[in-house]
Amino acid sequence: MRRIIIAITGASGVVYGVRALQLLRQVEDIETHAVISPSAFRTAIDEIDMSAEEIKSLADVLYNHKDIGAALSSGSFRTAGMLVAPCSVKTLSGIANCYNDELIVRAADVCLKERRRVVLLFRETPLHAGHIALMDQATRNGAIVMPPVPAFYSKPQSLDEMVTQTVGRALDLLDIHLPMVKRWKDGPGSLGQH
Repeated sequence: MRRIIIAITGASGVVYGVRALQLLRQVEDIETHAVISPSAFRTAIDEIDMSAEEIKSLADVLYNHKDIGAALSSGSFRTAGMLVAPCSVKTLSGIANCYNDELIVRAADVCLKERRRVVLLFRETPLHAGHIALMDQATRNGAIVMPPVPAFYSKPQSLDEMVTQTVGRALDLLDIHLPMVKRWKDGPGSLGQH
């Protein structure tokens, strides 16, 4: 059983973290360990039609965001990595600066020190120099910064398809490959054709 950490922060785009938990429930050998900030629950009220209890029920194991003594705060607790979806500026700043004042940042810091993958769906635009510096530092620390930019080669027919595609590509970075993710293919009309 592979353990994957899913963190949901209060940035706009709570649906990305929720969708990750929904998709991972369909993968037999994955156990999800979730940390959801109070701000995420507040954002969810405005963005999705799910109660806090419904969101919490998607995780196999749920941790309190303030419990820095939780299993996730130790490198001896083995995980396959972490997805922060969405990743707020505050959380990005904490990860970039190793400021472990709560469990989401501490869990990311542990993954990074143990050389495990940490994927950050950074949800902010436009960007100022401070944001770019934080993304640079987080990347230097070993994180993968992946703003949730939609791919149009999959010809999405709905926002739901775009969210699923983005989350699927983020999970690819954690070596979780889902069948519903549309892939770029070689052949007529591809960028490789002359």
